[in-house]
Amino acid sequence: MNTQLVIDNKEMPSETGRTHQRKDPLTGLTVSTCAAASVKDALLVAESSRVAFKSWSASPPSERRALLLKAADIIEAKMGDFIAAMKAEVGASDLWAGFNVMLAANLFREAASLATQIQGETIPTDKPNSLSMTIRQPVGPCLSIVPWNGPVVLAARAIAYPLVCGNTVVFRASEVSPMTHRLIANAVYEAGLPEGVLNFITTAPEDAPEVIEALISHPAIRRINFTGSTSVGRIIAEKSAKHLKRCLLELGDKSPLIVLDDAEIDDAVSAAIFGSFLYQGQICMSTDRIIVDEKVADEFVSKFADRAKKLSIGSAATLGECIIGPVISQDSANRLNTIIEDALSKGATLVIGGKSDTSQYPATILDNVASDMKVYKDETFGPVISIIRVKDTEDAIHVANDTEFGLSSAVYGKDIVRALNVAKRIETGSCHINGPTVQNEASAPYGGTKSSGYGRFDGRAVIDEFTELKWLTIEDSSQQYPF
Repeated sequence: MNTQLVIDNKEMPSETGRTHQRKDPLTGLTVSTCAAASVKDALLVAESSRVAFKSWSASPPSERRALLLKAADIIEAKMGDFIAAMKAEVGASDLWAGFNVMLAANLFREAASLATQIQGETIPTDKPNSLSMTIRQPVGPCLSIVPWNGPVVLAARAIAYPLVCGNTVVFRASEVSPMTHRLIANAVYEAGLPEGVLNFITTAPEDAPEVIEALISHPAIRRINFTGSTSVGRIIAEKSAKHLKRCLLELGDKSPLIVLDDAEIDDAVSAAIFGSFLYQGQICMSTDRIIVDEKVADEFVSKFADRAKKLSIGSAATLGECIIGPVISQDSANRLNTIIEDALSKGATLVIGGKSDTSQYPATILDNVASDMKVYKDETFGPVISIIRVKDTEDAIHVANDTEFGLSSAVYGKDIVRALNVAKRIETGSCHINGPTVQNEASAPYGGTKSSGYGRFDGRAVIDEFTELKWLTIEDSSQQYPF
């Protein structure tokens, strides 16, 4: 599929005519082709969004709600198309692709429900015969930059929330999943979105820094939201700060799952299997570290390894129900190989799995991981899981917080009071007691702390992210002044 730019609801190539090809990492065959936008294209897109904002920002909430609800129905109706695209472009299983579509449709419906929740308040005032109040207004065109790993649901939140708040959106799709991202944009167009309210742009990797900088610096763009790596997130934040523009950043993580000494081990293992190996661990909140009390560590590791060995392996393009598919690229596999080599050279134990010469990477468990190893600090973003044994609860909390990241976490234990106290002390944006690290609900605020970013998607928190709070007063024109 050849994915073009969409400006004012019209398809068009890049002004240079250049394209970028997404190739399957296993076969080398071209999966999809997208237009490689230039800086000139970026300026055209920003101007289109600026013009469309004038009318869209004044649209009634019922219109926004109806459009988002219709888009949700279209997304669900095209589940087969989404699954096929995700299989081809990002090596997703039917499970992960279908999960994405379900979450995206639910998110659009939740966003629709916010249309009449964008409210201000009255404020007590000492001034006689005056009314003091706040209102929330749309901020302007928003630049949304999304990754490839959860292409449907991550695109959904980057589109639906700014739109329901009355903003227009410049949607910069990933060059790794342009076909999948275009499908969700198409659902919104099909629902009846006016011209210029959602513009769709793709770039070649080598052009991305220049094009994105041109968009961030454009006077029309008033908000930026980015989901992706911490290294790129820092660049986005720096460039946005230069122009005094607010960001919402959801970045990398090293999500810990703590197994306390009173945990139901079989239940903890089930959560660890799901959180560690869903979509090959290529999810921002994948279970990256399993921190286990040494009193139950042997039992946990044995059962965890037994379950991991039974996970089906294969290319998602040919084995739709496989759990462990290929990682996104050979470069990713090479990076995982380096991490494993470092850990083993410093005393870690390889329980199952190991290095791979291709992007078809096995489920890998490293036991006895210590703080001097790369795998202890660096996000793996693949099916390579660390087991860190600790002596007690305090040690577990220390290890969980001994990272620059802070997005998601989980705690397993029967004593709910103790587990709750542990959860409150873990420095992450979310923590799940007796549940997996991989969780998302459109009704609950989602985001990180520390190097995992700032700001919140989902829930009522998005209203603050995508509106401006304005103070208004209505006063007696004949009021007296001191001079």
